[in-house]
Amino acid sequence: MTDLDQILPLWRELRDAGTEYVLATVIAVDGSGYRKPGARMLIAADGRRAGTVSGGCLEGEVARKALWHTENGPVLRRYSTSAEDGEVPYGMGCGGIVHLLLERSATAADLLARLDASFEQRLPLAIATVLEGAAIGSRAFFPATNDAATFASSPDKLPELARQCFEERRSFPHTCLAADGRTTLVRAEWCEPRPGLFVFGAGDDTIPLVKQARQLGWYVAVADGRSHLASRARFPEAHDVVVINAHEFPNLQLRPTDAAVLMTHSLEQDTRILGELLGRDLAYLGVLGPRRRTGELLAAVANNLDLPLSKIDLQVESWMERLHAPIGLDLGGDTPAEIALSVIAEIQQSRHRSSGLPLRKVRGGHLESIATCG
Repeated sequence: MTDLDQILPLWRELRDAGTEYVLATVIAVDGSGYRKPGARMLIAADGRRAGTVSGGCLEGEVARKALWHTENGPVLRRYSTSAEDGEVPYGMGCGGIVHLLLERSATAADLLARLDASFEQRLPLAIATVLEGAAIGSRAFFPATNDAATFASSPDKLPELARQCFEERRSFPHTCLAADGRTTLVRAEWCEPRPGLFVFGAGDDTIPLVKQARQLGWYVAVADGRSHLASRARFPEAHDVVVINAHEFPNLQLRPTDAAVLMTHSLEQDTRILGELLGRDLAYLGVLGPRRRTGELLAAVANNLDLPLSKIDLQVESWMERLHAPIGLDLGGDTPAEIALSVIAEIQQSRHRSSGLPLRKVRGGHLESIATCG
């Protein structure tokens, strides 16, 4: 959903001005493709656009004819980037075929409003969309709201499919649902919550980390006990900058899908903050510095809990298994920007549970191909 960091500001501007637009969504990819299903691009009537649906091969052609293609309503379009294709290819970069759902504000407005709310609140969302017939572009969402648009011609099981998608936390590409004695092609899309990164520490080495995370579209908060460092002036890209009170941990909206990193360079601060974070359910918790130092921090946390001496070592070992310490991947380099890159890379790898291997050593991933309902 990180495309939304660029798409939503443009959408709000167009919505407030009452200007027409087209939303393009990747529905399926046959063969090789730069972007995967779920990628989006917003196209304004004046030619402005945000987001991408390919590696640069298709955007110009899609934008040039988007309003014309959608003159009579939403439409599913096929774009080839293969030189061997019988049609004139739009680019030579990927060699695949991309299927796009193009739609104007009549159907896209409700979708973008729901994506906007989900993005800002950092909550998950499931979307079930009709891909063919008179009801193309009709949708059901989960969680559902009373003001969500409903369509009489939508398959009755569309809301049920959205609920199933949400509960199983996975997309269902090109499912056939029965309605009025016929089957209809639909797609259910699982949208993960917006990633959050909470940086505890406001030293100079955290500045490139915050900038890189914001370039990825993540929500970023910075917290430190030193008020002269934890300031908006030093971190203009951060969504929130908090000065930590020595006697009270800040009320930060940490979610189970978030990442937190300790980079205060202060044993006292790190011990206090780590003691708070170890009790939280987090997707990623990393500590800057050598493993020996992290062990000392954990031992201090255990001592503060008044654990029996016989249990301290076992507790420290258990905590250490949860932590990413030392933080980051072994990418080489020791500048603040290079360290930030290694940290961001490890968080990204952890979020997606990927191998971290060079792509040349990884077999091609599965791409969703368009189907039909018989």
